[in-house]
This record gives sequence, structure tokens and C-alpha cells, in this order.
Amino acid sequence: MFLGTSDHHLDSKGRVILPTDFREELGESFYLTMGFNRCVQALSIEQFDRLREQIRQLPADKALSLQYLLISPAKAVSPNSQGRVSIPQKLREDAGLSGEVTVVGMDTRVEIWDKATFDAFMEQQKQASVKEALELLRL
Repeated sequence: MFLGTSDHHLDSKGRVILPTDFREELGESFYLTMGFNRCVQALSIEQFDRLREQIRQLPADKALSLQYLLISPAKAVSPNSQGRVSIPQKLREDAGLSGEVTVVGMDTRVEIWDKATFDAFMEQQKQASVKEALELLRL
């Protein structure tokens, strides 16, 4: 299980250090692909295979869409001796990654966000949750 959030720096070669416990859980090699939001996600080989199988079970038009979005851009990667993972340029561009990034543990996957994008997303989530809670309380 992946838990926690930490800030890191994407180096000039598009590499980021993932937390040690995340690397251990992901294994010696794992997959990077587009995330469900504007981020890159890291999935263990087992989790990626499970995702592929679940996509195959969908109706053909839905499966094809998800294959283009999640399977097609996927890349198997392995951390180097310093624990850095190279994020392919296309994934970095599509997720808007440069400079400071936030690495987020999301139970069965890891997400890598541009820090400013993640901070804005979280602020939006907080505001939406507070507004909904206040409406439920009728305040």
C-alpha cells in the first residue's frame, strides 16, 4: 500500500527520486503511464497487469479509449543506483512536469504531479469538500 506525500525535484534529464518505501513496494521494475488526473502514475507490474486485464473486460469502445490513454503511453522503468527514475518526455509533457514535483501515495499506485498543479488541485478539493459539508449542515 502506498501512503504519504513528498516533494521532490525533477532533474534536467527528467529523473525523480521516489521515496525508498515506494521503490521497494513497486519492485525492481515497474510501469509509468498517464494518471487519472493531470499526473504520471507508477504501477507495479502486477497492478499494471491487473489494470490491463480489467480494461480488456470492458466493452470494446471503452476498452479502446482506455488503452490509448493508459496502456499506449506506458513505459517499463527501473530506478538507477541513486533511486532516480527517468520519466519519458511525452509523459512529462502531458502531465506538465518540470522542476518541483509532488509524489503521492494513492493506495495501489503512486502519482507524480507538478507541485503547483497538485497544490491547486488539493485546494480545489478542500474547498469543494467544505462547501458540500456546509450544505449538508445547512449553514
